[in-house]
Amino acid sequence: MPFRDRLLATIRAARPVLEEPEVLVVGSEVPNLLQPEAASTLVVSQDLDIGVPVNRHASVKGRLAEMMPSLTPSPEEPSVWTPRSPDLLEVNFVGIDRSRDPTDAYVLEDDQLPLLVFGALSLVAAGAEIELAGTRVRLPRPAGLLLEKLVTDRAGGKGDRDLLVALGLLMTAGAADLDELDTLYGTLRSELRHVVRSNLAVLSLLEPTSGMPDPRPQRATVASLLRRLEQVEEGTR
Repeated sequence: MPFRDRLLATIRAARPVLEEPEVLVVGSEVPNLLQPEAASTLVVSQDLDIGVPVNRHASVKGRLAEMMPSLTPSPEEPSVWTPRSPDLLEVNFVGIDRSRDPTDAYVLEDDQLPLLVFGALSLVAAGAEIELAGTRVRLPRPAGLLLEKLVTDRAGGKGDRDLLVALGLLMTAGAADLDELDTLYGTLRSELRHVVRSNLAVLSLLEPTSGMPDPRPQRATVASLLRRLEQVEEGTR
């Protein structure tokens, strides 16, 4: 089954929680969904990340049973829901707490739906709402999610995947998104701005990974963004 069909089928299966107020799709599938008609050509990982604001935790938890026909919680990690069919993707729940510093993280303890709350997701704000597979899906504003991926200092394969997600977001970003990125970047502390620029430098050097978007044709785009942020840093933009 094509990846796009699996993604849409997973969105349909997760409809009960995706249509809860303030819940967002975050992570690697956002660039796929931002493409025209959710073309899903920027495949970085085989899972769907759902961002749950901590103030919506109880209401989301109350809808989980409605996903049971298609998905089931992992006994080892209840925030990960595994598909009952190979035609679906894994679903991961993560927490959003906009009161937290981007470098902070904590666990919201719960027997049914524990959440790892990433401080960097405090940079993410709700953006467009689209309808896919009969489901209203809220996407984050691209600038905030792009910055979240670049401000997170991860190494190894996970770090490379995050940078490829950032690349996918950059490839779908418009002029207004880049202007918003300038503004958000300027609000960060100096050491976090340094992490963002360092990650862009790493992204500009990434070699292709099998099954993922090839970063080489986009090196000029990445270099342009790095120059743009350096101008923000110098106060010339």
